[in-house]
Amino acid sequence: MFNRKCSMIGMVHLQPLPGAAAYAGKLDQILSVGLDEAMTYKKNGFDAIMLENMHDAPFRKGYVDPETTAAMAVIASAIKKETKMPLGIQLLAGANIECLGAAIASGADFIRVEGFVYAHVGDEGIHESSAAELIRRRWSLKAEHVKIYADIKKKHSAHAITDDISLVETARAAEFFKADGVIVTGAYTGDAPAFKDVETVKQNVGCHVLVGSGVDVQNVESYMPWSDAIIIGSSMKVDGAWQNAIDNERVARFIERVRELEQSSAARCAH
Repeated sequence: MFNRKCSMIGMVHLQPLPGAAAYAGKLDQILSVGLDEAMTYKKNGFDAIMLENMHDAPFRKGYVDPETTAAMAVIASAIKKETKMPLGIQLLAGANIECLGAAIASGADFIRVEGFVYAHVGDEGIHESSAAELIRRRWSLKAEHVKIYADIKKKHSAHAITDDISLVETARAAEFFKADGVIVTGAYTGDAPAFKDVETVKQNVGCHVLVGSGVDVQNVESYMPWSDAIIIGSSMKVDGAWQNAIDNERVARFIERVRELEQSSAARCAH
C-alpha cells in the first residue's frame, strides 16, 4: 500500500467537531491543530494520514449530524491540499455513508468503516451490517477510487452474538462483500491484537490487511511482515494516551525503528 511493503498511517484525532457536545465553536482552531499533527507525520516519513472524530464522544449510532459531515469534509480537504499525502477518514460511530460523502467531497483516498459485515454490540448499541448500502452508494456516486477498509471483530465491542463466527470467516465475509481491506484490532484503543490473528487473517484473504490498534516502537517488528499497513495513533501521543497532543520525539523514534527494520529485511532478502 502507498508504494511500501508495510505502510504507516498516522492517526489525527480531531478536536470536537460541530455537532459534538464539546464543540468549542472554533473550526479554524480544529483545522490548525489537525494540520500541525498531519505535518508532523509527513515530516517524519509516514506514508498516509487518517482523520477521526474520536473527541466527539458520546457517539451517535450509525450516523452523524450534517454539520459534522460538512466540517470533516472541509478539514480533510484542507489537510489533503497541504500535505499532498494519501488521506483517510473515519466518522464514529459507524457513520459510514456520511464518511463516504466527506471523502468524496474532500478528495480523500480511503475510509475506515465499522459494522461492515455481521452485527456486534458497541458502546452505542447494536450495529448491523452496512456493506450492501455502502457499496451500492459508492458505485452510484462513481467513487470506487475511495477505498473501504473495514474493521472486523472491532474494538470496544461485544461479539457474543457472532461468537461462532471466527475472525478469519469475518474477514472472508468482508472481502466477499467488496471491502478493499480488513482491519484487525485489539479489544480497545491502544490494545494490540494478537500477532497470530494478524498472520492468520493475512494467510486467508486476498485483500489488504491492516492493523488498527496498539502498535508501538517495541512491537512493530512483529506486525510488519504480515501487515499491508499499520494505523498508528495512541503510541504517538504524549504518555501514549490518545487524548493527548502528538509527541514529536515518539514519532521520530517510531519511524527510525521502522526504517531500521525495513533495511534489515532488505539485507536479508539480498542474501
